Amino acid sequence: MKHNRLIRSSLAILAAGVVVLVIAVSGGSASRLKPTPVNPGSAVSVKHTSLGNTLVDANGRTLYLFQADKPNRSTLSRAGFAVWPAFTSAGKPRVGDGVSAAHIATIQSDGKRQVTYYGHPLYYYVGDKRSGETNGQGLTEFGALWYVLSPTGSAVTGMPSTPAPAAPESTHYGY
Repeated sequence: MKHNRLIRSSLAILAAGVVVLVIAVSGGSASRLKPTPVNPGSAVSVKHTSLGNTLVDANGRTLYLFQADKPNRSTLSRAGFAVWPAFTSAGKPRVGDGVSAAHIATIQSDGKRQVTYYGHPLYYYVGDKRSGETNGQGLTEFGALWYVLSPTGSAVTGMPSTPAPAAPESTHYGY
């Protein structure tokens, strides 16, 4: 009996550890922000952000590439999809002004039809809460860097423009 209780206790501790790990990997925010998959009538567009003109979905949410991916193939782990959900579509999405329709495609990825642009599988970042946010820019997660895409299909490697921090006040009193 003590042996069975020990096994049950060990399994409960293991299960709790797995739950904590999943929450930690996803930053605890994956359940709060559900990505909106692209509907067949939706479009991939271009939006001017703090990084310049970047690709966004039909709702203005920023799209990213993962530098570890291969052309037309996602290499992101299942745990990675919790933080970087695939940009998916039930059909081939339409394109807005400035987007090359010839370079939009879909691939099978994580059991879904993931949209690609110039061969780059596209992703959302769960840390982006509003249209045009680029909080995932330049992050190194799941083994590689993440960048927004320009309308030409290349990674935008710069960082968002922010005001320069104020200079510290002098504490020299002339003693």
